[in-house]
Amino acid sequence: MRRDTDRDRRVCDHERSLPSEAGLDPKIPDTLLSLNQLEEAADAAHTFFMANPEHMEMQQDIENYKTMAGKVHLVDREAKPHMENYSAGVKHYDQEEYVLAIESLERALRGYYTADVECRVMCEGPQRFEEYEYLEYKADLYEAIADHYMQILVCQHECVRELATRPGRLSPIENYLPLHYDYLQFAYYRVGEYVKALECAQSYLLFHPDDEAVLENADYYKSLLEEAVDPETIKPREEAAKFLRRHKLESDLLQTGAAGLGFAYTEPSYWSRSGARQDEHRVPSGVNSELADGPALSLGKKPAPKMDRELREGGSLLYSNVKFIYNSQQLNGTQRVLLDNVISEEECRELRRVANGIMLAGDGYRGKTSPHTPNEKFEGATVLKALKVRFAPLSNPRGSAGGSATLWAASAHSGQQEKRNDLSHPIHADNCLLDPEASECWKEPPAYTFRDYSALLYINTDFEGGEFIFTEMDAKTVTASIKPKCGRMISFSSGGENPHGVKAVTKGQRCAVALWFTLDPLYRELERIQADEVIATLDQEHLGANDLNINPKDEL
Repeated sequence: MRRDTDRDRRVCDHERSLPSEAGLDPKIPDTLLSLNQLEEAADAAHTFFMANPEHMEMQQDIENYKTMAGKVHLVDREAKPHMENYSAGVKHYDQEEYVLAIESLERALRGYYTADVECRVMCEGPQRFEEYEYLEYKADLYEAIADHYMQILVCQHECVRELATRPGRLSPIENYLPLHYDYLQFAYYRVGEYVKALECAQSYLLFHPDDEAVLENADYYKSLLEEAVDPETIKPREEAAKFLRRHKLESDLLQTGAAGLGFAYTEPSYWSRSGARQDEHRVPSGVNSELADGPALSLGKKPAPKMDRELREGGSLLYSNVKFIYNSQQLNGTQRVLLDNVISEEECRELRRVANGIMLAGDGYRGKTSPHTPNEKFEGATVLKALKVRFAPLSNPRGSAGGSATLWAASAHSGQQEKRNDLSHPIHADNCLLDPEASECWKEPPAYTFRDYSALLYINTDFEGGEFIFTEMDAKTVTASIKPKCGRMISFSSGGENPHGVKAVTKGQRCAVALWFTLDPLYRELERIQADEVIATLDQEHLGANDLNINPKDEL
């Protein structure tokens, strides 16, 4: 792994949580609770959590509110009905419930076009003067009318993004509207309605006319039609054609208006196909069919999310003592590797000794001693503090931790622990906000979007529970489970392809060394730079680089 710069932490649990607190105010549930409005408090907590799935504390509060209110079904007060139906349709599709998928996706489409009308109406309003003072506005009547119309038109044109963006998110679901037709074309094929399958394929091709997979599907659907049906009479759906004609006309008007009025406008890519799922919706050739003389869809494990960077696996290990255990395939995922003997028993004991001597409760979690679960206590200390107390643990020639680090510990509270169903650290991804309901991982703040690779190095075994787990993007389906032990390291890419978490620590204290690496030099953190300076001072004033046995390349 290339290490131009890295952002890492020494931890005895996992990373800190920075909630985005988008949408509903997180204080509202507690306010409603104080007013004895229990059901409303539960719904408010659920609404906030749906927009902020990375908010660990609210996840715990929801269960408390549900228990107090005796309420099973919670209501998202900011939900967009067309998105709820779309998500339901995708879930039915994934479960091969094609009739139910069609019902939900058709309902989602009707809701989408209704919401589009409402969104466009809300763009009507008085002229805005953001770029200049109202009193200094010197445009004549026709320029003012054109300027006002362009403002409204830009707003209406952006409804495509608005309707594809979930509450609390900044980024829209890519290729959102076309994906409805992509799912439907295959769902209708699976239930034997070939005319509607062709109609939906043709509708999708309005947005992506050069999509080879759907073009092949459309040709195949034509071959399945009855002789009495002329394929040329099957046209794209009128609402899709009308929508796209208007969208293109608006784009042309905005380009012309920008040139005439002198304002900057760049047409966004509204129908990016990086969000498409054509591996799942394609009619592949050369495959035996479940239907007579027809192709079949491969319904195995879903393809992993698209990677920002490709990393080739394999090759020899750099250090002879390190033992290779499992690769990505054996761990049922993408860009994963498990190693043993990364550090020795003696080094594990030394790290534990340093950690236990300098850690503070809640350090690294804004002083919160139980940031993820009330059943455990978290402690920590920064690497700079550890380095100043004792520099020996950082003199490992393998350089696995590098500079900036934080020592954290997760300890189970005394008492009944066997029946716990919470997690020591909830399922998440390291460089994006995991949204299990949407099967998306939003690469936007407050996530550490610059992280490229992650690793966890374990330094003890004398505890119960605390297994590291990988899951699917649903945050429920476990794909691999790793039992920590001294010297064991699990490494993986930091994106939505690797959701992970930690099972409950039911006895003792769990310690690990967590590291995050970035290939972007802009995110070299101050803590790391200061640690490098301390190491340099130790090199010069005490033992020298050779005696410290530090590889300078590991400290870049």
